[in-house]
Amino acid sequence: MTDRLYYSDSYLTQFNATVAACDGPGRVVLDRTAFYPDSGGQPHDEGTLGGLKVLDVIDEDERIVHVVDGELQPGAEVAGAVDWTRRFDHMQQHSGQHLLSAVFEELFGYRTLSFHLGSEASTIDLPAASLEPAQLQAAEERVNALVCENRPLPVNFEDAAEAQGLRKESGRSGLLRIVSIEGYDRSACGGTHVRATGEIGPVILRKVDRIRGTVRLEFLCGLRAVRRGRDEFAALSAVARLFSAAPEETPALVAALQEQAKEADKARRRLALEAAGFRGKALYEQCAADERGHRTYCDHRASGALDEEARAVAQSFCAQPRAVYIVSSMNPPSVMLAASADAGVHAGNALKEALSQAGGRGGGNVQAAQGSLPTADAVEAVVARLAQL
Repeated sequence: MTDRLYYSDSYLTQFNATVAACDGPGRVVLDRTAFYPDSGGQPHDEGTLGGLKVLDVIDEDERIVHVVDGELQPGAEVAGAVDWTRRFDHMQQHSGQHLLSAVFEELFGYRTLSFHLGSEASTIDLPAASLEPAQLQAAEERVNALVCENRPLPVNFEDAAEAQGLRKESGRSGLLRIVSIEGYDRSACGGTHVRATGEIGPVILRKVDRIRGTVRLEFLCGLRAVRRGRDEFAALSAVARLFSAAPEETPALVAALQEQAKEADKARRRLALEAAGFRGKALYEQCAADERGHRTYCDHRASGALDEEARAVAQSFCAQPRAVYIVSSMNPPSVMLAASADAGVHAGNALKEALSQAGGRGGGNVQAAQGSLPTADAVEAVVARLAQL
């Protein structure tokens, strides 16, 4: 059985212990440890043990296994050192989660379903269809007000049968470790926590994702929030400099530019279609008629989808008498066929038959049809067939 030192002192980072067992390569069990294992949504601690790097910490009921990058001997006395930067970051996020969960239950009656502490951000899942911006603002202001009150977070051990006022029933029997926020919250928890809410630091609420009838709220606490705020302000300031504007003015400027870009794109597409129409007519005039008086043009493209511009060229070409227009692309393998009303060709039927013989598929109407093919060689075969119409 491993004595969990972090239960009574989350600030303990240096300790001595005896190796109780080594049950595999790099797997070490101590008689006592300050290393926190993966548990309750909180990741494990890192650091060193007997001079070896601690790679993982695993909770196995009565004992804790430390995975290290070397070997230790049973019975050896070793010194452990917990990475304080990582530990304190986890303490800020986990204590912040307790406070945030209590706030959402107080303000909106939303009980936290799950918690995850990630390397970049943390999340809680709430039983709500959505969260309105006003709710996020209210919760963020409330949680930061409680941070500023610097309420103590005492840790006590109580019998499960006698523990009262828990935000969520633990479902366990025996002795419970209770982490409280003085005068506000009581939760059964085995994680590491700060001494008072002031040490949580600023709390910012970020994106909300909908997941199967619930919402997942991302949040940052303490130094994480400070670093992210600094990074995002630097990014916003860089954008603002591009506009020679103040940061608070950039959202309106970007929105205006987006609208201008949309209008410019509409104008470009309109002009491109007009140009395609002129090109189709010019191709028809340049194309020699066969003995039947038909003009057939094959347009081969190395790559690119057969888009609305290609269709505009085909439509313009076939607006002329006795015209057949074929356009193909090798990447992706595809073919389009268009025919004038007096060409004596049913574009849909002709293309469908040619495609079926080459392993492709597609179709259309009397005047225009389009289809896809499995290979570039199949494209060439279909084009050759259509050119004989």
